Amino acid sequence: MMKTLKNSAAKVFKRRSMAVYITSLIVFLIATGVLLYQGTKKTVALALDGKEQVVKTHASTIQDLFDELDLSVNKNDYIHPARTTKVSNELQVTWKPAKEVTINQDGVKKKIWTTSKTVGDMLKEQNIDINANDKISQAGSTTIKDNMEIAINKAFILHVVDGGVAKKVWSTSTTVADFLKKQGISLQPLDRVEPSLYDSVKEGSVVNVVRVKKVTDVVEEPINYDVVSRKDHSLAEGNEKVISEGKAGLLSHEYEVITENGKEVKRSLVAKKVVQEKQDKIVAVGTKSVSASAEPVSLTDRKNVNAGTGGREIIVSSTAYTAGCNGCSGTTATGYDLRSNPNAKIIAVDPSVIPLGSKVFVEGYGYAIAADTGGAIRGNKIDVFFSSKSKAYQWGKRSVKIRIIN
Repeated sequence: MMKTLKNSAAKVFKRRSMAVYITSLIVFLIATGVLLYQGTKKTVALALDGKEQVVKTHASTIQDLFDELDLSVNKNDYIHPARTTKVSNELQVTWKPAKEVTINQDGVKKKIWTTSKTVGDMLKEQNIDINANDKISQAGSTTIKDNMEIAINKAFILHVVDGGVAKKVWSTSTTVADFLKKQGISLQPLDRVEPSLYDSVKEGSVVNVVRVKKVTDVVEEPINYDVVSRKDHSLAEGNEKVISEGKAGLLSHEYEVITENGKEVKRSLVAKKVVQEKQDKIVAVGTKSVSASAEPVSLTDRKNVNAGTGGREIIVSSTAYTAGCNGCSGTTATGYDLRSNPNAKIIAVDPSVIPLGSKVFVEGYGYAIAADTGGAIRGNKIDVFFSSKSKAYQWGKRSVKIRIIN
């Protein structure tokens, strides 16, 4: 019995030892297989969207590696080397995912894919030049984000004439109103803009700002006085006497004046009024008759003159003067006082032609005495005396026939 039990125990022990051995062998083989599997992996350095990491892989191609890492790769992404490249040990792989960006340039939109990190890099990538006068919605240093929109307004040259002063300026405006606002050009209520504020502008356009002003101008002008003559029977004929001096009045005109760029373009009379009334000059004119000549002429001489006989007849050039003319003393060369005898009939002569003291008959003047001389009286020339300047002016200069009586 004992022998049988011993044999049974030995058999059980052997079976258990065999099971342990087999189990250990399996574990060994599995561990060895794992070690062999891991040992055959390749080491790959990845730069994924700027982040670096090292992985071990059995992937055969870079695309397989991306699939293994569960990375969603877009055809527009930057991958180096290419996705079909075989994976080798110590391989370096760079992946930059592309982002979709909308570029709105001067109202024209375009969608692009870019792997650039910043807006500035993207503009260089797209060959878009931006100068200091252009307007862009994002700074060049801004990081690119997916579905970002970048608005670009390219600047162009515009001509502006403000109040007559012309200059060239860079602008990104699309309308006249926006252009004036960005240039800091303000408008007054009467100012005019050509073209209108809501018109569009483009390169080479001319914006003309006409500065309009409305002002009031007051102009004063004199009202000339009149000379009123009044007959005076107590005053000798030919004499005049000022009773009251005249005084000019003053008339005011108020105008509304429109100017454009400082130049007057329209003037309208608004009001007119007399500021000061005029005062007419009053002159007394003598009507009292006096003797016609300084010295009586005989009846015989008068008959001879009327008959066309007696004495010598000549044609002379005549002028007129008064006792108060420039350079006149009022006394003739023969001592006759003209101021005391304003109605005397006297002529100035050249004594070598008409002797002083001669009695003469002057056509249109009458009987007279050659009693004066003058510096300008030479040859066949006489100067006829009048009591007033008005009569002297009326005589003027004329050719007359003169008869020397004696």
